[in-house]
Amino acid sequence: MTDNENRPDTAQSHAAPLRVLLGKLGLDGHTRGIQSVAGVLRDGGMEVIYTGLRRNSAQVAEIALQEDVDVIGLSFMSGSHLELTEDLFAMMKERNIADIPVLVGGVIPRNDVQTLLDLGVRAVFPTDSTGEEILACFRKVAHRGVV
Repeated sequence: MTDNENRPDTAQSHAAPLRVLLGKLGLDGHTRGIQSVAGVLRDGGMEVIYTGLRRNSAQVAEIALQEDVDVIGLSFMSGSHLELTEDLFAMMKERNIADIPVLVGGVIPRNDVQTLLDLGVRAVFPTDSTGEEILACFRKVAHRGVV
């Protein structure tokens, strides 16, 4: 038996991990939630790229383009989720990446959930969402399907 016969077919047994971009738009400086989500996604086998704090929509869209991500996740604690998410979608459209699914979590008033969905957000996670729910949704909406 040759060495190649002992190795599994990597094309079939190891798909590339989903690439997820997590971002904090605006002046929001709260990181606990997004750090927790990053850990859940990494533990679930995803490659996580974190933009850091206080990014603007153009920066996040450009990072998403450059990193060729499958999903964008945004975390908001500041109350500016509607305006900043709408602006991100405009920046994504300018860069021809409007097909990348966007998910939003954090302190989101119930009355704003439908507005976010109408903007094009694929899912909204309130602060009491479980890691399992978040991981399952990221997998579901990713362009390449389940990892």
